[in-house]
Amino acid sequence: MAAPATPVAGENAWPATVNLDTATIPDLQRLMDQGRLTSVQLTNKYLDRIRTVDPLLHSVLFVDKTAVAQAAASDVRRRKHQSLGPLDGIPVLLKDNIDTAAMPTTAGSRALLPQPPSSDAVLVSHLRASGAVLLGKTNLSEWANFRSTHSTSGWSGVGGQTNNPYVLDRNPCGSSSGSGAAVAASLAQVAIGTETDGSIVCPSGANGVAGIKPTLGLISGQGVVPISAEQDTAGPIARHVVDLDITLAALSGAPVPAGAAVDRDGLRGKRIGVWRMLGLDPAVDKVVQSTVDTLTEAGATVVEVDLPFQDQIGAAETPALLAEFHHDIDAYLATRPGVPHDLAGLIRFNQQDLVELSKFGQELFEQALAAPPLTDPTYQQQRATATSLARRSIDQTLAADHLDAIVAPTNGPAWKTDYVAGDQVSVGSSTPAAVAGYPDVTVPAGFSGPLPIGMSFMAGKFADGKLLALAQAFENIAAARRPPTFLPTLPN
Repeated sequence: MAAPATPVAGENAWPATVNLDTATIPDLQRLMDQGRLTSVQLTNKYLDRIRTVDPLLHSVLFVDKTAVAQAAASDVRRRKHQSLGPLDGIPVLLKDNIDTAAMPTTAGSRALLPQPPSSDAVLVSHLRASGAVLLGKTNLSEWANFRSTHSTSGWSGVGGQTNNPYVLDRNPCGSSSGSGAAVAASLAQVAIGTETDGSIVCPSGANGVAGIKPTLGLISGQGVVPISAEQDTAGPIARHVVDLDITLAALSGAPVPAGAAVDRDGLRGKRIGVWRMLGLDPAVDKVVQSTVDTLTEAGATVVEVDLPFQDQIGAAETPALLAEFHHDIDAYLATRPGVPHDLAGLIRFNQQDLVELSKFGQELFEQALAAPPLTDPTYQQQRATATSLARRSIDQTLAADHLDAIVAPTNGPAWKTDYVAGDQVSVGSSTPAAVAGYPDVTVPAGFSGPLPIGMSFMAGKFADGKLLALAQAFENIAAARRPPTFLPTLPN
């Protein structure tokens, strides 16, 4: 019997040789260039998975009705040899705190449902210019997890609760929870998240994928619902580090790289500090040791480090963020007609809404409303203290031992979602890089039972490319990721 013919461009059949979970953007581009795959086929495949898989996860809030038309336009460009680069025709999901004129932008809040923004965020314009297919918007922790001191990650008034695809009653972590869960479940090739402190790297780690929190300022924050301009940044989440590299370049408006070949010796000769955070979780300790073994076997020199000033950074960060949020959210709301025009209006809306306060309160909103203005000397000292100590904690550690990067556990095992107990974070290393405005790349490194554990690579300002190269070399050698199996729960 003759083997079935490989589907050609334009046919509806999905090419049997294409594995969505393992295919990278360069893999997909080669298939499309060879006429073995079209962007329309790829987009329809992801849309089908959103329809069939996402009812388990609740990770996608809105689907763009023009997605297939966007893909068809990409296919036309390819046939005319006018491709816009390596992101052309690649389906991407956006966290729903990123402005899109063609779809709602809610930050998870019912207060922002009545009317969409008048224009796209700058980063969305950059994605469109790169030819990316914008599939839709992902659920998130409402207001990027900055509404309550007792909130539950992954819940929003608009989208309900996002579930972790590895174990469905476990939490997806962080405010970019829908983006992390959707990428892990192969509902898009890439998703865009945002982070103030942990909200890209934690959902990436907890959902078994890679993510980068870039250097502050590398990606425009215009048109992104804010917490604080002093720490907020968007960044990509993907199953493969090479896809982070390609997408990050597009988001920043820079020339998009072609996807360099993996350098298997990329760790050889490097000096890597390991911040173990020992004793917080036994499974994490094992993954850290496995990471150290992998780095050593790859030819890196591993140095034990302990980042200083963490208590002082934490004490100054939250009060600074409260003042900044009040200022920045009022400025953002002024750009949104048809919704509450300031933080006080949001608080009143929540008090009158039947859904918004059904799971937890709005204590952070109320504290932010009472916070001092940005001209206040106490606030200014808190911000200066937090930022300077965070930068010193990384810069001095790198310099003391002549390190190329610092690695630390990204997350502990995902906790069971519980609206009474709230979030139960056992391990997290995001604060130094987040407060410093420095890059932080997480990559899958191991498991606690069926629950993924990530490891973060950190370094100084604009070391994004260096960290991506190190993370990609580690990813290639460790090969730690495996796809989710959507277990309903774990045995007691």
